[in-house]
Amino acid sequence: MIRDERIQSEQLRRIDEELRTEWPTGQKVDFEEAVRYHESLPAHKRFADVLEGADQPLLQPRAGVPRLEDQIELLQYLHTEGEADLLPTTIDSYTRDNEYAKAQEGLENARESGTDTLNGFPAVNHGIDGCRALIDSVDAPIEVRHGTPDARLLAAITFAGGFQSFEGGPISYNIPYTKRHDLATTIEHWQFVDRLAGAYTERGVRINREPFGPLTGTLVPPSIAITVMLLEGLLAATQGVRSLTLGYGQVGNVVQDVAALRALRSLGEEYLPDAVCVTTVFHEWMGGFPPDEARANGVISLGGMTAAIARPDKVITKSPQEFQGVPTKEANAAGLRTTRQVIDMALEQQIDIDGIEDEQALIERETHALMDTVFDHGDGDVARGTIRAFDAGTLDVPFAPSDSASGAVLPARDDDGRVRILEFGDLAMGEDIREIHAARLARRAETEGRKQSFRMVADDVDAISDGRLIGRPNGGGNRAD
Repeated sequence: MIRDERIQSEQLRRIDEELRTEWPTGQKVDFEEAVRYHESLPAHKRFADVLEGADQPLLQPRAGVPRLEDQIELLQYLHTEGEADLLPTTIDSYTRDNEYAKAQEGLENARESGTDTLNGFPAVNHGIDGCRALIDSVDAPIEVRHGTPDARLLAAITFAGGFQSFEGGPISYNIPYTKRHDLATTIEHWQFVDRLAGAYTERGVRINREPFGPLTGTLVPPSIAITVMLLEGLLAATQGVRSLTLGYGQVGNVVQDVAALRALRSLGEEYLPDAVCVTTVFHEWMGGFPPDEARANGVISLGGMTAAIARPDKVITKSPQEFQGVPTKEANAAGLRTTRQVIDMALEQQIDIDGIEDEQALIERETHALMDTVFDHGDGDVARGTIRAFDAGTLDVPFAPSDSASGAVLPARDDDGRVRILEFGDLAMGEDIREIHAARLARRAETEGRKQSFRMVADDVDAISDGRLIGRPNGGGNRAD
């Protein structure tokens, strides 16, 4: 079974040479030359330095189109008109599935038709030269955002192309994304990605790594999301990564979200080695959005207020057109400005909310229990423990398509809108924690005059898109105090 051990230099070179034969652009990768290119970049394009040196939350959207010139124009617009501090390059779906020939066909069609025939930027097909043209043309740090279970060639080309931040990980880009890859395989693949990032880091080019915090993006209990972040962070640290941005996706209750972000930072500093610089990123609401731009702006504003109170290092913003799919660049920029306006106003205030400390303590208790089960299953080895814990169901993610997850955990909101666990399955949490969740869900059921059931779960999934937080029957029901 795979172990949490650093890939040796000779093995790294061997894997790298094999990968670069998978698509012609891989043949141009030259590590030493790439290091020199990174060293030539100005300070304001060095992702880790900019992120770690900020004194207030930095904003970053999602954005990716197939043609190079359009991607340059899009990112320049989001930087100037949207006032984004950090920029993304979202990768297309064919590349995420390692189908580079189909991505090439889509790119050629896009060039001929002038339309976006891919849903992102095919970085492997653009190759090192295309990546560097993008890096050189945009006056801000840029991150690779994707969703790829096997991101090895993508990492090799984009690192060599000048990107200094890379999203994802072996759990967060497996469990929520795919049925085709087992967890052991994705851990092995991402060990290469992280070791390559570590190799650059050892040469003075600090590659920032960002595990994907929202997971399935649907009512994920904070402790489960934080546990996955810590595990991916530990696996990356073994391979030499020294800049880690741990993510968390908004659930909508301000107390719980602020508590979770504070717990994420605290636990990151507790579990990860001292040599690792830990930062945090808050993803604005990842679930369904209202089909109304005014209401959608309300959801975005709640995310901005939450970020202003919790003060993560980075915020991934959303647009008021989320309900209709890929937003226009104007809508994307508007989402950035809306978030910035709320954060800038709220940062000037001292906002204290009761209940945050208690909620943070509960989240940390739950996370410690989940981390303990991983260490126990692996006899201290994080890779083995992660695989065995998911196999046993003692670690699980709700609504996950992957066969590597039991999918037995069901979340629902309590009477205050905080995400609790309705069905635990074999999740490794003690009876005392289970009783807390059960009591708080029972209070909601009493308020609404109905039994606890899957109907609550289904109602909560749709609630925000319907203009509410809690999926109460017929949209009504005042909370009983």
